[in-house]
Amino acid sequence: MRKYEVLLLLSPELSAEEKQALVDKVSAIIQREGGQVSLVDDWGMKELAYPVRKQTRGIYVRLEFGLDGQKVAELERNLRIMEDVFRFVTVKLSDEFEVSKEEGENEQQ
Repeated sequence: MRKYEVLLLLSPELSAEEKQALVDKVSAIIQREGGQVSLVDDWGMKELAYPVRKQTRGIYVRLEFGLDGQKVAELERNLRIMEDVFRFVTVKLSDEFEVSKEEGENEQQ
């Protein structure tokens, strides 16, 4: 299992509950594929450098997770289908995924 992060640009029109439901849905997809989410980092609403889908603002959320390399394609396929996900980028952080105590505690909060 490898360690990845995905940075999501979400619609600025989402309420807090809708945003949380979307993040939970992405986390559920990762877990369904046999992975484990270690960190959810909500960056909040930011101004965009250029309009995306006629919007000048967007919500950024970063997730760190462990997942097999072949399963990342399934996650990205699901992200492309979601209407409220404007953009995303997935980056491999390391070849080995280990949840430290700090990361495990962050996930529970």
